[in-house]
Amino acid sequence: MEKYSQEKQESITATCDLLGVNRQVYYRAIRSYQDKQKLSKKVIDLVNTIRISMPRIGTRKLFHLLKSQLKVIGVGRDKLFKILKANNLLILPKKNYHVTTDSHHRFRKHKNRIKDVEFIRPEQVWVSDITYIGNRENPCYLALITDAYSKKIMGYNVSNSLSVKGSLTALDMAISNRDYNEKPIIHHSDRGLQYCSNEYQKTLNINNISPSMTEKYDPYENAIAERINGILKQEFAIDKYDTSMQIKTKLVQNAIRIYNQIRPHLSNSMLTPDQMHQQNKLKRKSYKKQKVAN
Repeated sequence: MEKYSQEKQESITATCDLLGVNRQVYYRAIRSYQDKQKLSKKVIDLVNTIRISMPRIGTRKLFHLLKSQLKVIGVGRDKLFKILKANNLLILPKKNYHVTTDSHHRFRKHKNRIKDVEFIRPEQVWVSDITYIGNRENPCYLALITDAYSKKIMGYNVSNSLSVKGSLTALDMAISNRDYNEKPIIHHSDRGLQYCSNEYQKTLNINNISPSMTEKYDPYENAIAERINGILKQEFAIDKYDTSMQIKTKLVQNAIRIYNQIRPHLSNSMLTPDQMHQQNKLKRKSYKKQKVAN
């Protein structure tokens, strides 16, 4: 605590006497405030080291990643929440919606084959979706294929159109990234033109992948895919940069690398998708139809 001049000490003493406050109590309050400020700065510095690469990662995941360092300075999860809240560093979810599904077409639509399926291993079910990450001047779409059990993004493609080519490129990447080629797999998607097209269905058939599709317009029929879209856009802000297609692709590539390899996932018991994908003993947590605080 700073050393006060004789004149200032006398002024503090006079004020304390006037208010009926013990001078030592006053000094302890000052020291306590300064200690809290120092602790908050340490915590914020630690948080910033993580948010450099994951700018909108939630508090529970931050606590998991920083647990050992926070323990050293005596900060638990509740105190971490309080410090971030006091410094306006809690992440508020954002909503953004852009229609990317055209289900009014002549191609065959398939039944929902995963409605009552429990995901118990990697590459049992893949979920696919297309999300919009552009703007009026530079339209841009991201096609994703994600493993339903591990939440690992297996394939992706960045494109300036909703053509079948982008989705097929993501599918080809996912197939090439498989670790369990001998196991049967189901491919689940919405009823969009891209997934129902002859070319896409032919690729699934050649690789012995069974098609499954949503039957209603309920987002929970493809909840995992919707959730991954939200993570990439809300936490990594891949849709906020007005850049060329080449740079946008690199931004997406970097975000997916961090997502797969570094970011812990709540439904994976805080394992990263890559870690979850390398085992099949853990039971995954399912998504609930309710809002959960971040």
